[in-house]
Amino acid sequence: MKDADQVVNELRLKILNSSKYRGSGLNPATIDDLIWQELPKHSSQKALLKSVRRRLHNIVAPYLGEPDYAAYSERLEQISDFSLQSSELRSFCLDILSEHASTKERIPFQAQFYSELFRVVGKPASIIDLACGLHPFAFPWMGLPLSTEYQAYDILQSRIDFINLFFKKIGLEPLAENRDILVNPPMSRTELGIFFKEAHRFEKRNPGCNRNFWQSLNVGALAISLPTQDLSGTHRLLDYHRQLVKENLPEGAEVIEIIFPNEVIFILNPQRGSHGG
Repeated sequence: MKDADQVVNELRLKILNSSKYRGSGLNPATIDDLIWQELPKHSSQKALLKSVRRRLHNIVAPYLGEPDYAAYSERLEQISDFSLQSSELRSFCLDILSEHASTKERIPFQAQFYSELFRVVGKPASIIDLACGLHPFAFPWMGLPLSTEYQAYDILQSRIDFINLFFKKIGLEPLAENRDILVNPPMSRTELGIFFKEAHRFEKRNPGCNRNFWQSLNVGALAISLPTQDLSGTHRLLDYHRQLVKENLPEGAEVIEIIFPNEVIFILNPQRGSHGG
């Protein structure tokens, strides 16, 4: 009989070498976390693998969209004007943001989105973008200086490499990192944490985890956004997601809302954010 560590090692390698995840640089800690959670529930390794793959699919969320990073990296290298107001750069960023459902939905109002957010918390000198996806490509619309310390975290190395290439090109420090923030939350002191359209998926991954996760972050203010309707637009989710935030609020945390057409931002401890510029 194989011991648990051996099973975890074998399944991790099998998943990382599969056609679906090979070359993505998927963070091994995410796989290990799921295997350890599912291990007690299954008597056969085959059933265990199937269950882990299903849950991993929901976490990586390929159904939300994933760009061809190699092709886009080549296109990025061809851009001649990397100033944040450059129409060439902005057109490129809009194409990237359109590749993923969660960022695509925000495009029609994204300038207003950041204006409203920073009106409440101030313009931060430092940001951590948690489970960032493709969101860093909205930086040209944030109205922030290139001196901003922008740390971004995701679990796919291919995505992280692409984000860091983009950061270097526009003049930001390349501070994107491959990290499973639920297993290993970032501890650096930051003025603003942003956790966009991900808390509900964290709740599915590990029910009740958000409270401890939010509490663990060393941030001034924390902006958590959630969709107000499902991707099809047929189900209203605002009340459900208000309840999710309420149930996970750290003790003593204040919260205010900013509501947009299909997204709501819950700002925890807004008075502790930066109030500069």
